[in-house]
Amino acid sequence: MQTDTIIYIVIAALTALLLALFQYAYKSKLNTQLKTTLTVLRTISVLGILLLLINPKFESKTFYDEKPTLVVAIDNSESVSYLEQDQNATEIYQLLNGNSEIKKRFNVDTYSFGKALKPIDSLNFSEQQSNISNSLKQIGEVYANQVAPIVLLTDGNQTYGSDYSFVSNTVKQPIYPVILGDSTIYTDVSIKQLNVNRYVFLKNKFPVEVIANYNGNETVNTELKIWSGNSLVFRKAIQFNAEKTSEIVSTTLLANSVGVKTYKVELTPLNQEKNTVNNSKNFGVEVIDQKTNIALVSDILHPDLGALKKSIESNEQRSVSVLKPNEYVENVNDFQLVILYQPNNNFNKVLSNISDKNLNSFIITGNTTNFSLLNNSQSAFKQTVTNQSEDFQPKLNRNYSTFIVDNLSFEDYPPLQSEFGTIEFSVPNDVILSKSVNGIDTNQPMLSTFEIGSTKHALLSGEGLWRWRAQSFLESESFNDFDNFIGKLVQYLSSNKKRSRLNIDYKSFYNGNDDVIITAQYFNKNYEFDNSAALTIVLKNKEDNSVREVPLLLSNGSYSVDLSGISSGSYDFTIKHNTESVAASGSFEVLEYNVEQQFLNADVEKLQSLAKNSNGNAVFNTEIEDLISELLTDSRYATIQKSSKNIVHLIDWKYLLGIIVLSLFAEWFIRKYNGLI
Repeated sequence: MQTDTIIYIVIAALTALLLALFQYAYKSKLNTQLKTTLTVLRTISVLGILLLLINPKFESKTFYDEKPTLVVAIDNSESVSYLEQDQNATEIYQLLNGNSEIKKRFNVDTYSFGKALKPIDSLNFSEQQSNISNSLKQIGEVYANQVAPIVLLTDGNQTYGSDYSFVSNTVKQPIYPVILGDSTIYTDVSIKQLNVNRYVFLKNKFPVEVIANYNGNETVNTELKIWSGNSLVFRKAIQFNAEKTSEIVSTTLLANSVGVKTYKVELTPLNQEKNTVNNSKNFGVEVIDQKTNIALVSDILHPDLGALKKSIESNEQRSVSVLKPNEYVENVNDFQLVILYQPNNNFNKVLSNISDKNLNSFIITGNTTNFSLLNNSQSAFKQTVTNQSEDFQPKLNRNYSTFIVDNLSFEDYPPLQSEFGTIEFSVPNDVILSKSVNGIDTNQPMLSTFEIGSTKHALLSGEGLWRWRAQSFLESESFNDFDNFIGKLVQYLSSNKKRSRLNIDYKSFYNGNDDVIITAQYFNKNYEFDNSAALTIVLKNKEDNSVREVPLLLSNGSYSVDLSGISSGSYDFTIKHNTESVAASGSFEVLEYNVEQQFLNADVEKLQSLAKNSNGNAVFNTEIEDLISELLTDSRYATIQKSSKNIVHLIDWKYLLGIIVLSLFAEWFIRKYNGLI
C-alpha cells in the first residue's frame, strides 16, 4: 500500500473520531456508557464513509516458475513407413514423451502432420501428403511468445508447400530435426516432374514435358515410354552418367476424341534398382470440343482488365480478348459472353447488340461509367446518378442460390470504388455480394446475377478487382481462390443450361494425391437454399461395379463429401435427396499415383540446413540420446521465475456499506430508545 494512502486513512480516522467526540462528548450530559457507545458508532459510520471515498488498495505479488515448452512434431506420412522408419519414429516419440528429465525441464506438446498439423491422436503413417513448411509455420504462430524448441521427426521428404529449409525466417524457435532414414545414395532413375495442360482441344496436338532424374555414378541406359492404354504412343532412349543426371524430354500427342484421356509415362528399370515405384507416373487430360471465347470490352486502360483476363484464362477452356467497343461490334458473333468494363458514350452499339441479339453479359461499373447511358440502354436496373464515389466493402451472401460460391473471406478484401447511390432492379435478381460501410450492411447489391428470358447477366458495382486478386494471393499464397470464384461466375454466364434445384461441382479427373471433394447445393421449390436437406452420394466403381453410399455434410452454405483416399479408377456417381425425387449425376476418374512412395532416402541436406538456419541441430534417429542431453543442458531453455502483481481492494465496498448502515441504524435506535430524538 502506498504511503499517501496510509496518511489518508489516518486522517480519516482522526476526523471521524473528532466529529464523534464533538457531538457526544463535548458538553454532553449523557452517562458515560451511553456516551461511549454512541461515540464509537458515529466514529464507525463517518470512517466508513470516508474509506469509501479514499478506496484504499494494496499490491499483491506472487512468484511462479515458467518452464519452456518442448514441441514434438512427427511426420505421419506414408513415406516414413515406405522407408521402413515408422517403428523408429514411434519409439523416439515414446522416448521423448516418457522421459522424466525432459518432463521435469519442459512442458511437452506433441503433434503429428501430413498435409495439415494436428494434435497426436494416433500414429498410422498413412497421410498421402506432407507439408513440413506449413506445419512449422503454424507451430511458430502458436508459440510465438514462448521459449519452445521444436523437435521434428521426419524424413524431410516434402510433397506439398514451400521450401521448409528457410522457414526459420518466420519461425523464431530453434528446430531439431531427427532424421528418419539414412543418406545412402542408391542407383535409381525416376520421373521427377511431368508438365501437361489439364485441358486440350479435339484434333489438336498437346505438349508433354517429362523431367527424368538419375542418382548414381555409373553410366546407365534406360528408355522413356508413354502409353495410352495398351498402345505405345512415344518412346525415347536415354543415357545417364555421373555428370548427366537429368534430362528433359518433350513431345506432342494428338487428341483424337472428346473426354478424359489417361496416359502412363514410364522409365525402364535398371538392374537391381531398389525403388521402381518412381519409374512411372500417370497423367490425364480432358479433351474438349471448343474453347469458350469471351470479349472483355473497355475504352480505358485499367489494371482490372489484366486481373480479369488472367483470372478467367487460368482455366484453359476459356479465352479472353480485350477489345475496344468498335472492335467488338465488328466481331460480335465470335464470342459466347461479353464483359463490359465501365461503359461510356462509345458503348452505344455494344449495348444495342446485347439487347437486339439476346446476348449474355457481365457489366462492371466504376468511376468513369456513364450511368445515364447505362440506365437508358436497358430496363433491368437503374442506378441513381450522384456523380460521387464511395468505397464499399463486400459482404458475401451465403444463401446465394444460382451456383455454388466458395466460402471466401470477402470481408477482409479491400473496398471497391462505386457510385454513391441506390440500385433498383426491375427484374428478379440474386445478390452474391452486398455493399457494406464500416461493417454495416447497406442492403445494396455489389455483385448480382439476373436472367431476362433465356439470357443471363451479372452486374458488379465497383472498380479495383485487381486488389481482390492480390489479396487472395496474400492470404493463401495462390490466386486459385479468386480465380475459381470468377471462373464459376463466367461459367454460369456463358452457359445456356437451365437452373436446377440441385447443383453439383466436381472435376472430371483427380490426380492420385488430390483431395477428391464433391460439392452440392440443394434448393426448395422456391429456389431458396435448404439447409436441412438430407443428401447422399451413390458412388459406383466402373471397374469392379462396387457401390458405396456416403452422406453429404453441410458446411459454409453448401453440402460436400470428401472421397479422398478412394482407389484409382473410373467412377460414376449420383447425388440424390433422400425424400424427394431430385438427383444429379456425373463421372470422374482418379489417376494412380502415390507421391509419398517416390523417395529413396531422407533429405539429409535440407534438414541440416533447416537446423543451421534456426540455431538448432540435426541428428539421426540413432543419436536421440545426444539430442536429449543437448536439450537438458542448453542454457536457453532454463526455467524462468516470474512474478505477477495484483491490485487488491483493502475492503470490499459491499461489506463496508453494510457496516455503515448497521452502525447508523444502531445509533438511531439507541438515541430513539433513550429519548434523544
